[in-house]
Amino acid sequence: MNNNHLIIMAGGVGSRFWPMSTAEMPKQFIDVLGIGKSMIQMTVERFDGVIPQENVWVVTSQRYKNIVMEQLPMVPETQILLEPCMRNTAPCIEYVSRKIYARYPDANLVFSPADHIVMDVPEFKRVISESLRFASNRAAILTLGMMPSRPETGYGYIKARDNENGTIKKVEAFKEKPDINTAKAYLHDGGYYWNAGIFVWNVKMVVDTIASLVPDLHAVFDRITPSFYTDNEQDMVNEYFPTCPNISIDYAVMEKADEVYVYPASFGWSDLGTWGSLYTHLPLDDSNNAVVGQEVKMVDCNNCVVHTPMEKKVVIQGLNGYIVAESRNTLLICRKEDEQLIKEWQK
Repeated sequence: MNNNHLIIMAGGVGSRFWPMSTAEMPKQFIDVLGIGKSMIQMTVERFDGVIPQENVWVVTSQRYKNIVMEQLPMVPETQILLEPCMRNTAPCIEYVSRKIYARYPDANLVFSPADHIVMDVPEFKRVISESLRFASNRAAILTLGMMPSRPETGYGYIKARDNENGTIKKVEAFKEKPDINTAKAYLHDGGYYWNAGIFVWNVKMVVDTIASLVPDLHAVFDRITPSFYTDNEQDMVNEYFPTCPNISIDYAVMEKADEVYVYPASFGWSDLGTWGSLYTHLPLDDSNNAVVGQEVKMVDCNNCVVHTPMEKKVVIQGLNGYIVAESRNTLLICRKEDEQLIKEWQK
């Protein structure tokens, strides 16, 4: 277990959860569920017993360093890697992998977003443990595929090979987010899984694969690597990281590599990307309202999701199918069916 490392990717803004999530305080650092823990804290907690706390790494934006240090005091400052600008997931993964490889060349890595929800934590731990055993014994890339429960258009999909036996299967193809008819066809055909963006692989496999498939990205970090674990590291990252190609790990590596496998799993996963998805993960009152707040009174309201400051008393009357959210002097009231417009309203 001491050779296993967790990398939490925590640089996103979460703009679809505005006004609760903002550029100054994005959703991964917020107690979204009203349980006294932020999403990034829950992410670290669910790996307890699988990966030692001293082997936790966080890749985030420079602006969030102090928040990470406050919420995750067990993570050493040298293991909080700060991106000077957003460059998608491939540069993020290359950065942390090269740094870990420089000191722990035999490490096994789990990459996890900071803002996902897992309802069945024991099953999650079992799947991660099995995945680590698989990845440590072969030059392969393993990704977790969530067994779909509905024709979801908000996730990418992973197609497993039909003739594969056993739990872990070879990947045939990665699919972009489908339209509703295509998503229905995926469920009907079987062998398609939601792409959860959780990867498990050996650090040498990461470094070698990116060097082979994305040589321009690898070359950027050839310049930065000599500065790792020195006082000059952040200056070198600030200078050269912006020159990295803006590319996702799916497009750069997963869709092109040969030895890519999927572990179909079911542990109550959600990427919690929208107010609608949050609604499905909160307890409902007798009128199907989902409420996070200290003292919220719902009068003649149905099918609403409410997220208000804990210290504020709130009374809402006569709404059906609405989002009500207040944070840092901004109030949002809109129909749930119109939440795709939220990103536009922030401008």
